[in-house]
Amino acid sequence: MNPIYILVGAPAVGKSTTARFLATRFPKSIYIPVDDIRHMVVSGLALPGAHWSDELTRQISLARTSVAHMALAYQQAGYAVVLDDFWDANHDSDYQTLLDHPHLHRVILYPEQEEAHRRNLKRSGDSPDRTYIDEGIRLVYQMLNPVVAQLAGAGWQVVDSTHMSVETVVKTVMEHTPAAG
Repeated sequence: MNPIYILVGAPAVGKSTTARFLATRFPKSIYIPVDDIRHMVVSGLALPGAHWSDELTRQISLARTSVAHMALAYQQAGYAVVLDDFWDANHDSDYQTLLDHPHLHRVILYPEQEEAHRRNLKRSGDSPDRTYIDEGIRLVYQMLNPVVAQLAGAGWQVVDSTHMSVETVVKTVMEHTPAAG
């Protein structure tokens, strides 16, 4: 049976690049970036920041629930599925429909925080987006750092990609995927 991956982490850690590359390793696959689903909201889009409004929480939950249903439909149709999302403490409730799936693989890209900021600088340069994304990096690491060992103990594959190429990260992820490595 084809796998379903949830690939998460802070902004600028390489989730999208890694998820796309991982998806190419299967004969039939789909890459689903949760942010793209969220940005389909034409009017009233709530953006993450230091304070999460009820509306933002609702929009993120709706996008994740929709993506979970998409993942199941594509997986049942014979596709490997790779979801790309940022990490926050609501994952278990938002992805409830996937958590007990026997072919689900949960992966946290977890390079050193300074590496994420360096990658953001390289990607964003002097763009106004840089400050916004740097703040997102700080917030996600602030939430993730105290619980990463607990998440690893609960079955999340934690990959320190600080000094890894995309190819090496994908190889590492696939080595932990039964019948895919």
